[in-house]
Amino acid sequence: MLIRTRAPVRIDFAGGWSDVALFTEESKGLVINGAINRYAYATLVCESQTEFPDSVELQRVLDKKIRIYSADYDTFVEAEDVRQLEYDGNIDLVKAAVRQMSIQFGSFDLITQSNAQPGSGLGTSAAMGVTLIGVLGALKDVTYLPYQYAELASSIERHELGILGGKQDHYASAIGGINFMEFQGAEVKTSPIKLPAHIQYELEKNLVLCYTGQSRLSGNIHQNVTQAYKSDEPSVRKALENLKAIADSTKTALIRGRLTEFGELLTENWKNQKKLHASVTNEQIDKLFKVAIEHGAIGGKACGAGGGGCLLFYCQPTREHNVRQKLEEAGTRIIDFNFDFDGLQVWRAEP
Repeated sequence: MLIRTRAPVRIDFAGGWSDVALFTEESKGLVINGAINRYAYATLVCESQTEFPDSVELQRVLDKKIRIYSADYDTFVEAEDVRQLEYDGNIDLVKAAVRQMSIQFGSFDLITQSNAQPGSGLGTSAAMGVTLIGVLGALKDVTYLPYQYAELASSIERHELGILGGKQDHYASAIGGINFMEFQGAEVKTSPIKLPAHIQYELEKNLVLCYTGQSRLSGNIHQNVTQAYKSDEPSVRKALENLKAIADSTKTALIRGRLTEFGELLTENWKNQKKLHASVTNEQIDKLFKVAIEHGAIGGKACGAGGGGCLLFYCQPTREHNVRQKLEEAGTRIIDFNFDFDGLQVWRAEP
């Protein structure tokens, strides 16, 4: 039996950070984001041997019952049963998913890979969590609603692994599309934003997504911002309130097709992101923003927690090619994308 799943990553437009559990306990968080066609994949094979890359020596472990391979990190893990999957810094998310889903089947091979750069700020770990819940749920012949996939994946990160963060990434991966999200305590409400075709196409054409080449550890930045928030720093609390207001304005701008305003709001969001903590930006990011704005970007922001990873810019309708060229010359890698409206997908294939 061979089961495959995929879940999209996302680009966040506005309101990020306000979805973090610590903040939503005190006030409602507001976020707007869009899933894109870059994916986390999982393949699960039962009762058969899997051809792994040559770099992994498997002959000595063919008698093991659980075999996990991460193509992103070229890391292989084996265990006799689920109880032996210890968290040691090596693909712990995959181990946690297997443990959380209480997989008690016999021998199986689980392969994971992503075509979005880890540490990119695109929610790759959340997408991987969602796709893992999808493939392991299919193994157990269990089907969940989209929000359940998101909640289970979020629970693995927050409660099983102790990773700080919000839920917007998990919901974007599970449901797909462009969505306005509200977070109040444990409750999440998602509202799809259905754009006219010409607005969607214009948005896709004029957005430029680039990878800085510098991965970042979002957990470190989350700790910095969390500490500042707990210390009741007025500037941090004010920035969070501003981020929520900007998310609401961004929703309105998109619905009304005011894309220039949308681009300007990306910059407003970025200004408030940077007020959360100095580690959100750095000299390289500041230089790339200057390059983009000078050559035709209306506005932009760092994706996710910031500090590295990907940057997103909305450009003047006839100048996005200039922005792309100059950002590449500055050492970034452009990531082409379209929006994904399908969310998590699960299917079976011939082994």
